[in-house]
Amino acid sequence: MADKFINKKFNKAKLLGFGFIEEDGTFVYNQLLMDNQFKLSVLIDSSGNIRTKLIDLATDELYTLHLVEGVNGTFVGKIKEEYNNILERISAECFEPDVFKAEQTKELILYIKEKYNDDPEYLWEKFPDNAIVRRKDNAKWYAGFLTVSKQKFGFKETASVEVIDLRAENVDELIDFTTVFPGYHMNKKHWITIILDGSVSLNAIKSKIDESYMIAKKR
Repeated sequence: MADKFINKKFNKAKLLGFGFIEEDGTFVYNQLLMDNQFKLSVLIDSSGNIRTKLIDLATDELYTLHLVEGVNGTFVGKIKEEYNNILERISAECFEPDVFKAEQTKELILYIKEKYNDDPEYLWEKFPDNAIVRRKDNAKWYAGFLTVSKQKFGFKETASVEVIDLRAENVDELIDFTTVFPGYHMNKKHWITIILDGSVSLNAIKSKIDESYMIAKKR
């Protein structure tokens, strides 16, 4: 179950629209399965922790075989299928990506949303912690958020960091290989990369986002 909700956060309005009911800070959704033979309850607390209960209505007892690996059979298989389908729907319809953790990354994503009404798009299944942002009018990318090893930028540390890729003019004049680097996985003649660890001020990065947005209009 957990893998369906990795790096995601719930949207309260979407939960309520889906049919969840808020009870003492917990969101509860009930659904009948297997031609009304079972009742599934999905419970999500305020921190996003998810629990499920499946009750066999014939006995009023908790049913757990659908959670046991290696248990097969037509009946259990059908229960597993219906159970997983509901969780996948909840994940798709009520949850949003929550991949990036750095404070600067979160603030920049919010800035882009508030100013340009654009959201990160997660295009690569093999790279779920990478996203791009594009203009609505011409679909040109103007920002990329990625999680990259610091070693990729010449540092000795192996820790991963979050970075932003941006279009820029006069790229060679901006790159100092300390705070601003050639565009990672982008055309290095036209893109720069900034590590989102506070080494460059938030306002300075916002200004570069605005420039990148305008450059993307021209290209």
